[in-house]
Amino acid sequence: MAFDDRWLERLRLELTWFSGQAALRSRGAGAILRFMHVRPRRRGFQPLRANEITPQFLDRAIRALKRWKYDFLGMDEVCRRAVMLPEKRRFVALTFDGANKDVINFAYPVLARHDVPFTIYVPTAFPDGVGEAWWLGLERVIARESRISLMMGEKEQRFTVTDNARKRALFSYLESWLRSLPPADLSVAIADLCTRYRIDLAALSREASMDWEDLAKLAADPQVTIGSATVNYPVLANMKDAAALREMAMGKAVAESAFRRDIRHFAFPFGDRSSFRRSHVVMAEEAGFASAVSTIPGIVEAEGRTNLRALPRISWDGRVRSLRVMRVLVSGVAFAPVKPTGSTTGKA
Repeated sequence: MAFDDRWLERLRLELTWFSGQAALRSRGAGAILRFMHVRPRRRGFQPLRANEITPQFLDRAIRALKRWKYDFLGMDEVCRRAVMLPEKRRFVALTFDGANKDVINFAYPVLARHDVPFTIYVPTAFPDGVGEAWWLGLERVIARESRISLMMGEKEQRFTVTDNARKRALFSYLESWLRSLPPADLSVAIADLCTRYRIDLAALSREASMDWEDLAKLAADPQVTIGSATVNYPVLANMKDAAALREMAMGKAVAESAFRRDIRHFAFPFGDRSSFRRSHVVMAEEAGFASAVSTIPGIVEAEGRTNLRALPRISWDGRVRSLRVMRVLVSGVAFAPVKPTGSTTGKA
């Protein structure tokens, strides 16, 4: 979304708050919030800043949600509320994607202090130390270099990026291209780029991810729900159905073996409309998941009107620090009603 579009959308949400609609016309049973990184504010080139919030903002948000009388739920209870008659109090569920190291370093102390439940979705290759956080490699190369070349298909492309605006544009372009590739081709492309510019992608990925010891600490907390996000965090839409189902089932199996518990909840990697198909919603049920979350914005309806294997989430934009905007979003007044997707709606 362009800067002007973001500004206009924020203005619309702020005006909705001032009109009182967020408090007077709340919709649905509740909302699922999605975060990725929680860490102190950084300087420099940050093309993924939208995926970051500070620990201070997380604290403010939790305090505000308590003040607004939201019930904090884990995903098991979300599934129950989604198929029941509406309750007087609406809920919010806090979820974290990617098993990033900053969750235990910066988010968990805030969450534990507030004693609220949350869910973390783990792509199991990353705590094993073999996952590829290719987006971090791309970010590091573009941040460091002003002249960049790489193979795109069978042709070498060259780019000159001398300021942050051009760097952000190039990051967006190359991220979109890489996300369009099948997993094997993406791995080859990012390896070529990182090798050219002496970026150790394996070390970068390990440094950014929690290991099994970190996750075991979280899993020991009864307020924490561990979910799965496949093994390698691929774009499922770029895979054949058999390979996509194997990623989903293997991620679940590895997590169940590591934590010695049933893993009931799943997050589609990336989770937007281009990253998974209706067939993957069906696969989530076949793999044995009680729920699957997307990053398609929306709220959870009661009485089985929202598909439990295609649950919407509100991905919080870390560039926005307005609690007024958050209140409008979690109220649901900003979203049109979401039609059920796929063939599975009610069962938990």
